[in-house]
Amino acid sequence: MIMRTNVWMTFVLALVLVSCGGGKTNGGRQTQELSGAGATFPLPFYNVVFEQFSQVNGDAVAYGGIGSGGGVRNLRDKIVDFAGSDAFLSEKEMAEMDPVIHVPTCMGAVVLAYNLDGVNQLNLSGEVIADIFAGEIKMWNDPRLVSLNPDVKLPEEAIIPVFRSDGSGTTFVFTDYLTKVSSNWASKFGAGKSVNFPSGQAAKGNPGVAGVISQTKNSIGYVGSEYAFAQKIPYASIMNQRGELVEPTAESISAAASGVIPADTRTSITNADAAGAYPIATFTWMIIYKEQNYSDRSKEQATATLNLLQYILSDEAQNITSEVHYAPLPAQAKELSLKNLKTVTYDGVTILQ
Repeated sequence: MIMRTNVWMTFVLALVLVSCGGGKTNGGRQTQELSGAGATFPLPFYNVVFEQFSQVNGDAVAYGGIGSGGGVRNLRDKIVDFAGSDAFLSEKEMAEMDPVIHVPTCMGAVVLAYNLDGVNQLNLSGEVIADIFAGEIKMWNDPRLVSLNPDVKLPEEAIIPVFRSDGSGTTFVFTDYLTKVSSNWASKFGAGKSVNFPSGQAAKGNPGVAGVISQTKNSIGYVGSEYAFAQKIPYASIMNQRGELVEPTAESISAAASGVIPADTRTSITNADAAGAYPIATFTWMIIYKEQNYSDRSKEQATATLNLLQYILSDEAQNITSEVHYAPLPAQAKELSLKNLKTVTYDGVTILQ
């Protein structure tokens, strides 16, 4: 039976209002107020980088962490300047919208955080994780878990999986990984922003999942790494394709992105076949419309949106990533993104020259 936990979380709006109603920067330019919504996974990074952008540029950014699915819906309804998503849009989703551009903003890790008395180190494999969330491994002292953790005394207690209740890019990344490492998971559940987990406890947003894990003995759940770090929740080392037990670090996340990135940057880096790669790593994206004249937006607002994205791709912003437990973009991702931004138009005319 699934227990729905009504965890009421107020997601911090990265709300940097430098001025209301059009102040002036030092250069005499009218400042803009940008709005976005979506993924909670990169929210700690966005809170910092949006504030720094505002200090440098003068424009304000308001961002609501409502989950990737909600952010994409808001963009589809053309009520925001950009959507944040940990899952790139599928061909079907893109066919239902005007043309969009995906801009990766940073990389991060989805960790398996847990709450077990006296257990400070836990090793997991992909197949074991899949069977836990499929409800097929039910006890912490299951022989498969004991085999992976010979030096740990695991309790004879029922496992309580914790998962997202909302449409979530983090869920997509996690289940995308599970489909690659478990044919059983792939055939029964598949990958998606929302999945019908057979048992456990549900919570809204990465903060909600982290909160439930921290308060629930014998629980385990998937969450953006920063949320586990912030609440000092232990997390597992996970066996990668090379048979290495790996923890999430800037280096292990970057190792997962060492392959070729497609021109539109829509790519999955879970279960990467690379030495030292953390197996549940991901890009996270901001998604914007290629044609920026919609919903009475001005050219100045469109230009400010591109300025924000260019700033996030800058070395100044990318250097912030490791300070808040993410990883910087590889050079290839930045180069492709800057090239793609030069195709963005307002009334059919490219904005960046």
